[in-house]
Amino acid sequence: MSKFENVTVVKAANIYFDGKVTSRTVEFASGEKKTLGIMLPGEYNFSTGKREIMDILSGTVEILLPGSSVWQTIKGGESFEVGANAAFGIKVLSVTDYCCSYLD
Repeated sequence: MSKFENVTVVKAANIYFDGKVTSRTVEFASGEKKTLGIMLPGEYNFSTGKREIMDILSGTVEILLPGSSVWQTIKGGESFEVGANAAFGIKVLSVTDYCCSYLD
């Protein structure tokens, strides 16, 4: 899906790591939420509340998923999933455009 229709976009940005990671929240009539954002090169650690699917739209990252000791490379057009109440590491190798879906 290249665009979302009939949604509400929260105007205030989500800003992390001194502005190196930013996103906007998109709310659907069904109650579903996604964020659309940009990550600048760097290494970051995130925690989840809900299960998440991160679609990498463009760019390249390496991820360290919970319970793993091996970094995986994810490129534009690929995605990865992180369980609820977990933490993961991400190394952003180039400016990365992403969409994160929050699942119950």
